[in-house]
Amino acid sequence: MSDKERLVRFELLGQEHAFYTAASEEEIESIFSLVSSLVDTGSSHSSGTLPVSKVAILACLNIASRYVKLEREFEEYKYNSGARIIRLNEEISAKLSGE
Repeated sequence: MSDKERLVRFELLGQEHAFYTAASEEEIESIFSLVSSLVDTGSSHSSGTLPVSKVAILACLNIASRYVKLEREFEEYKYNSGARIIRLNEEISAKLSGE
């Protein structure tokens, strides 16, 4: 454990959990909020209650889906940014050569 890590405790689906993290309070609150909203959504289906394990799996799949989408969008952003930088560099070089 590093000097900046601290123990964080939380309750989810009636069970207490704890882990060490160096994340800021703001990050921790965002994480808990996201997980809680996903778990609450998964556990309140109109067809009845889902077992805790299924709720946890659905939440994990939802988070993984979001992660994969963000990863793909970031790769597209890097590619497009690189292409724009190359194009701008070519335009600047052409203007400097024409002077």
